Amino acid sequence: MTTLDAERRTAQPSVPAQSAVARGWPAWLLLAAVVLLAFNLRPAVSGLGAVLDELSTDLGVSALVAGVLTTLPVLSFAAFGAMAPGWSRRFGSRRVLAAALFAVVAGQLVRVLVPSVPVFLLATTVALAGMAAGNVLVPAFVKAYFPGRVGLATAAYTTSMAVGTTVPAALTVPIAHAFGGWRFGLGAWALAGAVALLPWLVLARHRGVVARPAGPGSTGTAGNRHESLWSVGRSPLAWSLAGYFGLQSLQAYAAFGWLPQIFRDAGVDAAHAGLLLAILPLVGVPLSLLFPSLAARLPDQRPLVWACGAAYVVGYVGLLLAPASGAVAWAILLGLGGGAFPLTLTMIGLRSRSHDVTARLSGFTQSVGYLLAACGPLAMGALFDVTGGWTVPIGLLLVLVVPQVATGLMAARARYVDDELAAADDPDAGNAVNAVDPAEEISR
Repeated sequence: MTTLDAERRTAQPSVPAQSAVARGWPAWLLLAAVVLLAFNLRPAVSGLGAVLDELSTDLGVSALVAGVLTTLPVLSFAAFGAMAPGWSRRFGSRRVLAAALFAVVAGQLVRVLVPSVPVFLLATTVALAGMAAGNVLVPAFVKAYFPGRVGLATAAYTTSMAVGTTVPAALTVPIAHAFGGWRFGLGAWALAGAVALLPWLVLARHRGVVARPAGPGSTGTAGNRHESLWSVGRSPLAWSLAGYFGLQSLQAYAAFGWLPQIFRDAGVDAAHAGLLLAILPLVGVPLSLLFPSLAARLPDQRPLVWACGAAYVVGYVGLLLAPASGAVAWAILLGLGGGAFPLTLTMIGLRSRSHDVTARLSGFTQSVGYLLAACGPLAMGALFDVTGGWTVPIGLLLVLVVPQVATGLMAARARYVDDELAAADDPDAGNAVNAVDPAEEISR
């Protein structure tokens, strides 16, 4: 065997013989549990926005507190998401995910039972903490338990997450009207979370056995398994993923926060503006199903990065030139640009060899990314106040597509964060591993 052949073998990830790595648990049960959990990672946010006006009137919520409620999700995702990999190493991913889902259910339930603004904020934070842990640990769970089917499993849970964004936004108000108020509208999603919690209570009883890849390129081995989340920052690839995730999230939060007002100021009536906003998550459902599987089959994901960037550019130019007459087309294009979200989640799994590195990479990417994303809605509002119109704020989002595509292209090349971390620790070993093109890895 030549030296190159040896390097080629060690450069490729080792896939366990069992697709569902936990011994004794069928793959369908694990995937069904992931899909149910993913559905519940957004209703506490998307449902809240639908009844925020009624809630504010009932509880006496000030404009300042309402602003805190709209900013709290992204800040919580950044803060609690950073803690999730450490919790997973200490208690096991299935136990942490079960606890995270329990927090989502308890937080949503408490906030509709207690007529207190401080308790409402605290309970919402508890629910968001559970959602943040789920955001970070589900990609690592998929990497660990479906190492040969990353694209398929990612497609399943990102589609469920997209549905979990769209359905509560559409049904919270009808449920509230049918049963007597916003508390029932929001409380319904706590019941949905309780159903999803059942299989996780079963799975959490045993940690199971997770096979880990071996070889110099696998930084998820026991020797460095307990490195901190921020140690991933030694990898330029990790920073490019964080930048891409953050900039696409900034675009999404800016659109969800301000797009209805942009359409209304252009002459579109309020009801129509709300329906136009609903187009974005609706478009995201098929993209969440298609992009992960497609991304896993491509040699690298740069064509998808270009496609999402182009959709954003055309959509924003359309908003600037003819916001009302082409409103449906612009909303669809912005929804297509949002395909960058499932694409990024897929790349987190594709750009790492071991599930431990995947967990740290996911936490790093989302924590840094959500902090960046928090600037989007705030910057849009500030620019509108200064300029008195939407040309400059939309122009800012258009300009930001350039660094988004640039970081996406860097993240989409077929490389591994594990290899860059190995190179940082031992340049000679890192060069040996990186001598092989990772595009030659086994099919995912």
